[in-house]
Amino acid sequence: MHRRLVAVLDRVPDLDFELIYVDDGSRDGTLTLLRGLQRADGRVRIVALSRNFGHQAALTAGVQHAAGDAVVPIDADLQDPPEVIPEMLDLWRRGAKVVYGVRSRRDETRFKRWTAYAFYRLLERLSDGRVPVDAGDFRLMDRTVADVFLSMPERDRFVRGMVAWTGFRQEAVSFRRAARAAGETRYRIGKMMAFAVDGIVSFSAAPLRLPTWLGLLSVGLAAAGVVHAVTVRFSTGAWVSGETALLIAVLFTGGAQLLFLGILGEYVGRIYGEVKRRPLYVIKERLGFASDDRPAGGDETAGE
Repeated sequence: MHRRLVAVLDRVPDLDFELIYVDDGSRDGTLTLLRGLQRADGRVRIVALSRNFGHQAALTAGVQHAAGDAVVPIDADLQDPPEVIPEMLDLWRRGAKVVYGVRSRRDETRFKRWTAYAFYRLLERLSDGRVPVDAGDFRLMDRTVADVFLSMPERDRFVRGMVAWTGFRQEAVSFRRAARAAGETRYRIGKMMAFAVDGIVSFSAAPLRLPTWLGLLSVGLAAAGVVHAVTVRFSTGAWVSGETALLIAVLFTGGAQLLFLGILGEYVGRIYGEVKRRPLYVIKERLGFASDDRPAGGDETAGE
């Protein structure tokens, strides 16, 4: 990752850059390797978190420590190619405030491709702001956009949606998303589901409106059932058998109530997380910065 990044950025004319590596509580030799890179290259900065705070919090920590006129978050697994960065810089220099990478092709499992396809299109329909389809967190942000992003204090962060929400001129570059260069993903199905819920709940109130529509549907079905029962009674003189219909109605009503209690719980849980105002991340170690005036995770903005 480091070799490819340096090789790409060194070829860009008139570019002064820093490389900020965020160690999100790794338990292997990652931090030791990063310390070696920092000693060998003065452009390397290290932000080591005290434990694993999650991808979105670690990404926020990196953006918060960046000093450049533009910031490019990128994962270290090399699925997002560093070779796209010069094209992003070119569009930025021509006036774009955000340049996001769009995955035109993904070298991943069929399950991952289909779930990602469905999620992004569902999010596009439900979200209050326009979240680009098939775009991840690999993007260039102008300093203006980065400052607006960091001013957002929410704890349950969905970075790609937050950046899209800022507005400004945003353009896309397409690339082929490669397979992981090494290791195995820790984003299992549970984390993927939690991430999807964060994206939808953070940028849409549509789930809260679902009980209203389903309630109207239930009332309509109940009214139709009453009309049917009365019609059968007057036309044949027999009563409609109610055991099966009653069982279905009870199961439907109980399931719907539990579902909507769960939806309300998701929103209430996020309110609970916000009011506690705990830090978004805690820093264990910082290396390579000129001074120690960088945020430590306890300021009044995104680092809380």
